[in-house]
Amino acid sequence: MKKKSRDLEKTYPVAEFAAKLRRLADALENGKRFVISISGERISVPSSAIFNVEHEREGKNEEIEFQVKWINKK
Repeated sequence: MKKKSRDLEKTYPVAEFAAKLRRLADALENGKRFVISISGERISVPSSAIFNVEHEREGKNEEIEFQVKWINKK
């Protein structure tokens, strides 16, 4: 079954965001997959994913994005 395309952004309280980052860091350090639920969908990120950081600036607005990318092999 093909998954639907999806593009969403979710805002978390600081404590919850920090906890997710800690779980991600633990998974990375241990070479394990990272599992996260976003808006009711469970996402499994393989340990082979690529991680990058983006910085964007437009006028007075600045943004940092932590990105995790991978190709599903299913």
